[in-house]
Amino acid sequence: MSKKRLSVVVTRRLPEAVETRLSELFDVRLREDDTPMTRTELAEAVKGADVLVPTLTDEIDGALIGQAGDQLKLIANYGAGVDHIDVATARQRGVLVSNTPGVLTEDTADMTMALILAVTRRMTAGMAVMQSGHWEGWSPTALLGGRVSGRRLGILGMGRIGQAVAHRAQAFGMQVHYHNRRRLHETIEAQYEATYWESLDQMVARMDVISINCPHTPTTFHLMNARRLKLMKPDAVIVNTSRGEVIDENALTRMLRAGEIAGAGLDVYEHGTEINPRLRALENVVLLPHMGSATLEGRIEMGEKVIINIKTFDDGHRPPDQVVPSML
Repeated sequence: MSKKRLSVVVTRRLPEAVETRLSELFDVRLREDDTPMTRTELAEAVKGADVLVPTLTDEIDGALIGQAGDQLKLIANYGAGVDHIDVATARQRGVLVSNTPGVLTEDTADMTMALILAVTRRMTAGMAVMQSGHWEGWSPTALLGGRVSGRRLGILGMGRIGQAVAHRAQAFGMQVHYHNRRRLHETIEAQYEATYWESLDQMVARMDVISINCPHTPTTFHLMNARRLKLMKPDAVIVNTSRGEVIDENALTRMLRAGEIAGAGLDVYEHGTEINPRLRALENVVLLPHMGSATLEGRIEMGEKVIINIKTFDDGHRPPDQVVPSML
């Protein structure tokens, strides 16, 4: 007799190849349109599914998990970050949580470097001139930015993505510095010619470019707060492709408007899609709509990891990318 297929609910549209493979393996319910599920829809999903496949736009908190049926045994997150999931409550209820780490390292590092270049070389200002139709030709003093070669890059969070950013920065002739929860092994430091700073304050005060590459946790919330932002040099820039909550967005906006920080490149925001309108109006800021991991290859690889986690669980084994509270 054939084994009963797992009931899997996917909360958002995924690449076609991923949805097709999920349909081949499981009794899957796919999203008809690319909008987030409502709270009511999420509640219905956890009541009836064996496996929930959420994304970062879904708030899977303790109250929602508390509404789950006894059959819910796995939350197979489509994404690496799990700060939108109450992992501790899930564990208490006997629900495993998995994620998709390591897939988007190169894509996110590419976007980090792109933002560093876009801010320092004033690319958006140049694009605005061209789109206005008022470009009058080359000028020796027009749209002057600064070269990145020789600049000090301070990486906040030297994990997979931070190290991939360091690798790219080396190719552009930047000097790599970093602050991390734990100092890296000397062989890794040598590989990137990286200088470690135990004091984040001391590093921030000396850098030309700050790159945020740490996760959002209770200890990293507003890690770049108003006091620490004020330590930055007036000609320094800050780039964030990690989590918006790491930076105090209102304080950053005030300082950018006052010219106390030269520029910023942001792909993530403290309040999701609710971006400070004064931030949007600034010419020294490059804003992207959370595109750091937006490559087709990356999205498919994320889906493949989700499928492996579910299939491994279905076969009676621990998902290879299981998340436990002690990891957070």
